[in-house]
Amino acid sequence: MCCVMKGGLSVLGRLFLVLIFVMSALGNKVPNFESMAGYMASEGMPMPKVMLVGAIVFMVVGGALVFVGFKARIGAGLLAVFLVLATYYFHDFWTFVDAGERQMQTIAFMKNLALLGAMLFIVANGAGAWSVDRLIGRGKSCASEGCKTKDQKEKSVVDQ
Repeated sequence: MCCVMKGGLSVLGRLFLVLIFVMSALGNKVPNFESMAGYMASEGMPMPKVMLVGAIVFMVVGGALVFVGFKARIGAGLLAVFLVLATYYFHDFWTFVDAGERQMQTIAFMKNLALLGAMLFIVANGAGAWSVDRLIGRGKSCASEGCKTKDQKEKSVVDQ
């Protein structure tokens, strides 16, 4: 895959991946802070207001870091911590008797596991192409992944 396509897909993938966190934090948790803290308390979350502030910070900061690819491994780690706690406290499908509610919580649990897998992938591999980390030399270059610049392609044709 060419570097331009790889870069574009990396940026688009990171954007789509973090939108759920940033939009949930800024569009739901911040404007409904008191009711969210009350809900968290009802689910057994200790220190719900403190934890809610932490969740908002982890979601916004983690999402921003992953999207721009600056210290993306740290950002993905923040989102992974958020996902583990949110999944345990709010999607405990095994505690529901009602089949419909159990099914909905199972789906939410599995969605969070998929997102957690994506975050662990970023922790292990970095943000990919067209990221700030790559730009400042923290990540692999396109050349190290087998992509060649136009000059490198022309040189290899001449050398043959």
